[in-house]
Amino acid sequence: MKIVRLYTGADQQSHFEELELTFAQGERLQTTVTQAAASVAFRCAPVGHVIDWHPAPRRQYVVSLCGEWDIECGDGTVRRFRAGDVMLAEDLTGQGHVSRVVGSQPHIFMTVPLK
Repeated sequence: MKIVRLYTGADQQSHFEELELTFAQGERLQTTVTQAAASVAFRCAPVGHVIDWHPAPRRQYVVSLCGEWDIECGDGTVRRFRAGDVMLAEDLTGQGHVSRVVGSQPHIFMTVPLK
């Protein structure tokens, strides 16, 4: 399963990279390596909502559930996230990124901060 990692490079700019999560046989189902999480929250960003340059507040998974949003990195790369997409936000320093809700629906997503 592919996810997208957002991280701060040596240039203090945010960048994307794709990560491949691997599944191993568990007791009943295949599963990835377990990661400790601090909490979970569901969030709703309204149509047209923009958050200007900001770093991620903490290491967290961001799971898009409904709607779409664009994330723009300091290097100029823009990626669109749709329902089912998973991003690991790790750009904790530097300029950060811009988040923009696109389309005609709010972006509903889940955040899972990691310990």
